[in-house]
Formats: sequence, C-alpha cells, structure tokens
Amino acid sequence: MYEDLKGKTALVTGAGKRTGIGFAIAEKMASCGANVIIADLGKGPESVGGVKMGMRQEMESIASIHALFNNAGASLGAPSPAHTYNEEAWMKTIDVNLHGVFRVSRAVLPMMIERHQGAIINISSKAGKTPPLANGAYAVAKAGVIMLTKVMALELARQGIRVNALCPGIVMTDLQVYRFEMEAKYLNQTRAERERAWANDIPQARIGSPGDVADLAAYLASKESSYITGQAINVDGGLLMAI
Repeated sequence: MYEDLKGKTALVTGAGKRTGIGFAIAEKMASCGANVIIADLGKGPESVGGVKMGMRQEMESIASIHALFNNAGASLGAPSPAHTYNEEAWMKTIDVNLHGVFRVSRAVLPMMIERHQGAIINISSKAGKTPPLANGAYAVAKAGVIMLTKVMALELARQGIRVNALCPGIVMTDLQVYRFEMEAKYLNQTRAERERAWANDIPQARIGSPGDVADLAAYLASKESSYITGQAINVDGGLLMAI
C-alpha cells in the first residue's frame, strides 16, 4: 500500500483482459486507493489515432492524471523472420506498441506538466533487450519503447515528471500463451515443452505472474520511487541479469 496514491487518478492502457498485466496494474492501483481509468482498443490497431479525442473527453470529467501506465501491446505477423515479415503486420505491431505510447503520453502530459508532477510507466519487454525468435516487429517496437522512455525522462525531469519502463520476462498472460504456442510450432515442440524450457532458463525456476509486474509498477507511480527515472527495469526472475 502506497498512501500517497490514495485519491490520485491512474490511466492504464491495454487493461481490458482480466488475465493481463494491464488489469493487474489497475487492480493494484485500486487497492492503493487510486481512481483507475481502464482503456483498451475495441477495434483494430488503426483506431489508436483517435486517442487524443478520447483523452479530451476524459479530461472533461477528471481533474488530472497522476500516473499513466502505457501497457497496450500487440504482436501481429509472427512467427516470421524479419526479411520475410508481412509489411502491414510489421507496421501495425510497431504502431500499437511504440506509437501508441507516444500518442497517449502526448495526450496526457499537458495535465502533468500543468501540475508539475506525474509518473509515466511504459511496459516494454525482455524482447526489447534481447531478440526473440521470429518476432522481430515486437522486439523492435519494445526496444523503441525503452529509448522513448529515456528520451522523455530526460526532457521531463525538470518538470517534475518521472518516466520509467518495465521489461517483463516470461509472464503468464494470453499473449505469452500465444508465444509459447508460436514457438512450439516453429520448433516442432509442444506448448508444455516450451513452458518447461523457459522455466528451466529462469534462475528463480518459475514463470512470472501479472501481479509480479503490477507490484513494481505501483511502486514506480508512488513517491517511494521519487529518485528513479529513465530506467528500464527487468521483471524476469533473474533471466537477464547482465542487461
């Protein structure tokens, strides 16, 4: 429980699935007493361009947003090596994962800048630091999220706004299940074999839960992390200790 989050307002994108990281973040923030806005796409990735209008409507009903969690993500066109990747799927994957962070942040930031206070937590991925198998568009987009996080942290630090990224490793969500199945098909294995292989590679010997990510996300939104900005923090059971 972070007392300073009571009564604050948080926006969590990509939080429509109860099994996902976004929903776990929303639950954690609500348990800390925050007012939570859950956002998700009802249509295809091309609809992200309407986010500014949606944010304008939200601003009419709330005073300000203290914490923004850019969690929305998608992986389209995989599995495929980069040199044969479907171009439309590549562009849409990058649009949702990277440009979505840019668009939503730009829509929310005027409220934070006016108050000279705020926290933005971008959900990147292990894939943004080390390449996954046959999923290049997602990896490139998540690497872009890490650099965008650092750019924004540098530009906004003196305006009282902190920006950090979380890089989840193997976390059991619907998207991760899809990746297990994709990798299993690509490697001629079963999904259970892929799960065991990943768990065996993790020093803590377990696959993470959305709650593992949500706990750290809430911390980064609170004043307890007031001296942390511009970081891309792994949440992976020790999988990427050297990165």
